[in-house]
Amino acid sequence: MSASGTALPTADGKAARSGVAATARGGWWGFLGAAVSAVFGYVLVTLVTRALGAHGSGAVFTGVAVFTILSNTCKLGADTGLVRFVSRDVATGGGRQVGALVRTAVVPGAAVSTGAAALLFLSPSTATSLLPNLAPQDAVTLVRLFALFLPLATVTLILLGATQGYGTVLPLVGVEQIGKPVLRVLIAVPVALLAPGVLSLAAAWLVPSLAGVLVAWHALRRCRRTGVRRPPGPDTATTRHGFWAFSVPRAISSVFDISAVWVGVVLLSCLATSEEAGIYTAVGRVVIAATLLQLAIRLAVAPEISRLLAVGDIPQARHLYRVSTRWIVLFSWPLLVLLTSFPGTVLSLFGPEFEQGAAALVVLCVASAVNVGVGNAQTVLLMAGKSSWHLAVTGVAFAVQLTVGFLAVPRLGVLGAALSWAAATIVENLVSAALVRRHPGFTIIDHGYLLATAAGLCLTVPLVLPARLLAGDTAIGLAVAITMGFCVFGISLWRFSAPLGVRELVGVLRERTT
Repeated sequence: MSASGTALPTADGKAARSGVAATARGGWWGFLGAAVSAVFGYVLVTLVTRALGAHGSGAVFTGVAVFTILSNTCKLGADTGLVRFVSRDVATGGGRQVGALVRTAVVPGAAVSTGAAALLFLSPSTATSLLPNLAPQDAVTLVRLFALFLPLATVTLILLGATQGYGTVLPLVGVEQIGKPVLRVLIAVPVALLAPGVLSLAAAWLVPSLAGVLVAWHALRRCRRTGVRRPPGPDTATTRHGFWAFSVPRAISSVFDISAVWVGVVLLSCLATSEEAGIYTAVGRVVIAATLLQLAIRLAVAPEISRLLAVGDIPQARHLYRVSTRWIVLFSWPLLVLLTSFPGTVLSLFGPEFEQGAAALVVLCVASAVNVGVGNAQTVLLMAGKSSWHLAVTGVAFAVQLTVGFLAVPRLGVLGAALSWAAATIVENLVSAALVRRHPGFTIIDHGYLLATAAGLCLTVPLVLPARLLAGDTAIGLAVAITMGFCVFGISLWRFSAPLGVRELVGVLRERTT
């Protein structure tokens, strides 16, 4: 397809459609999983915050933040490495090296996560430093509880990366976005009613990790049985060297990526109060939910772009990047406009005390609009093998976040944490977009992108703004804005369905899976 949205010649068009179809279907499952994760994550945050208040919930989510950062650190970038290398091996070698790649990835990740868990378990001072507002014994017990489950979570993420390399997002969606969030709520409901407490609700969050690693292992075995067509290859030094040459920079950048989401919680817990950490967690949950479509498309588009680049089909990879970005912009910006206009109403669902995070939500929505606007530029960098470039970008962004955070959090609390995350998000995405444009020449600005911007932003703001000014930040104002905004939005989707890529999206979703 050309920049204006016209069809490519038949052969190229067929290849493009194959990649778009795989991305659309994978994106659909990813969107469904992300929606379930967002809903049940929202329910879980509400359960915990209402059962424990801002103070107790802040302690639980500080533990979750540390656990999430460590599990994503200990996987050493191996999950992204497997997405890239497994997809390339399946496309060019029939999957001969998959077994060697999985062994190369899992063993170091399991060893490092076990060592990190041991250090946490044997270091009470770390627990009391992270949770200064909690009783020392409770803080130590809480951190040790999270440490016990750290290796399981790490290995699960690595195995799921391998399944993604086969071009399927179903195992990842089933485990991380549906299975764990649903089980956490099902366990937390009786716990919150019968035995609410920091330790019991933290355990409710952790226990589903046991099932997650078993399902991930089974899913990978099934992918290998159905996907391998040639005899397995040897576990060579060349395989290991190439894998870790890519994955080591990604290991460090993944720490920056996940820390960007959670470091605000840790800073607030250490430099401010647990109450503010709880409020910031709720704000972050809303922002992540607003960008769930981008996450869904990222899961599906990564192996497809890797496959296309592996076989040298750069024009179709560029087309896939453009059309997927168009979908993200089209459906994400209207939601961000609504959240920016009615932040207090949205946050009040967590409880009255959470409304003080309204300004922070506005700041993060503005930054998220920039994130959404450049599409999955960082994914393109990684799948093109530029993990060292990605490391440099995320390192600079994280340095910006820490600098702003240490300066702003003690003075501004939740708003300061939001400003630090927003600054990092803007820097990271603008630099990534510039690098992707230069190499390998991926661009997003075309006729379809401009139409998506007009439909997603320029038509939504003039309709939402009057409702906000007349009714205020209230439930009635939000309801009116949703009704007016999405009526016009729906008309624009119908009128410009072809250049927006909506007709293409709907068409492939109607087809049977290939």
